[in-house]
Amino acid sequence: MDVLRPVRAFDRVQQRHKFLAVPMAVVKKFSDDGAGGLAAQMSYYGFFSIFPLLLVFVTVLGYVFQGDPSLQHSIKSSVLGRFPIIGPTLQNSQLSGHLTGLVIGAAVSLWAGLGVTNAAQNAFDRVWAIPHKERADFFMRRIRGLTLVALLGLLFVVSSAASGLVTGGLGGPSLKVAGIALSLLINLVLFGTSFRVLTARSVPARCLWIGVVLGGVLWEILQVAGGLYVSHVIRRASNTYGTFATVIGLLAWLHLGAQATVYAAETNVVVARKLWPRSLVGPPAAPADEETLAALAKVEERSDQEQIEVEFTPSGTDGPEPHAADDPPRPRATDDQPETPASGERDPGARA
Repeated sequence: MDVLRPVRAFDRVQQRHKFLAVPMAVVKKFSDDGAGGLAAQMSYYGFFSIFPLLLVFVTVLGYVFQGDPSLQHSIKSSVLGRFPIIGPTLQNSQLSGHLTGLVIGAAVSLWAGLGVTNAAQNAFDRVWAIPHKERADFFMRRIRGLTLVALLGLLFVVSSAASGLVTGGLGGPSLKVAGIALSLLINLVLFGTSFRVLTARSVPARCLWIGVVLGGVLWEILQVAGGLYVSHVIRRASNTYGTFATVIGLLAWLHLGAQATVYAAETNVVVARKLWPRSLVGPPAAPADEETLAALAKVEERSDQEQIEVEFTPSGTDGPEPHAADDPPRPRATDDQPETPASGERDPGARA
């Protein structure tokens, strides 16, 4: 009995229909890239980066808008509200002390917070199969990370002000609808900025918009779900598990967000390079399979002198056929005829 028969039947169906082939190709490429590990790395660094980055943001906000406490509170609430699990914790927190110490503390926190941007760049380079020799170096990665943090901080402030203008005269259901619509629009802008800054320059901007839309929608769902999770689970669990419940909730939320981001990036690659349909079982059977795996192998090129060539053995063979230049097998010896020495070997019975 062929236990894979149902899978093979579904494989044949999905390869014939684009609406199935594209999602399955995204899932298959996610697996080929080991993207689950990339998302875990992003969530790990995000866990240690999000606190210092938000702390720097709140501190700078406090100094810039210290003459307008109402505007400061509005922006702070809007920004921290996008992080449902840890936002309330940072509402009344900020760095303090002498100006010199404050600048040093902010710089250290900012540098520590760049871990998540570096992890995201690694993930995006892997997803787009950018060879190591073409990736940004150590300093360029940090510059990209700082650029992204600055742009996102500015966008947060602008979006918070716009949110107040849009929803100020609304009430009831209209306020909720306008709030969700504006939040989704902000997510699209944030994802568009992040994808453009973190993706290699060799990738055109037009290849990113599908992932931007998908990532923005998924992130909006996560924000709403995260708010419900905090109000119904975390607050009750905190009475029993204390801070541990917050830590677990934050890690789970960040991991889901990282996976959504990587899936959005994988969708960009599959659509832009037309990497569908994919074969779900057996050896690489479709052109998209070979193209994906060949690009993945060439990722390991680390210098201009290194060139990796990929060949695929036809299905049903054990390996490449021997070259014509290979030496033929030596004849076996018999009782009547001794073994013939190979070319270049000295016959032990011959006289010098």
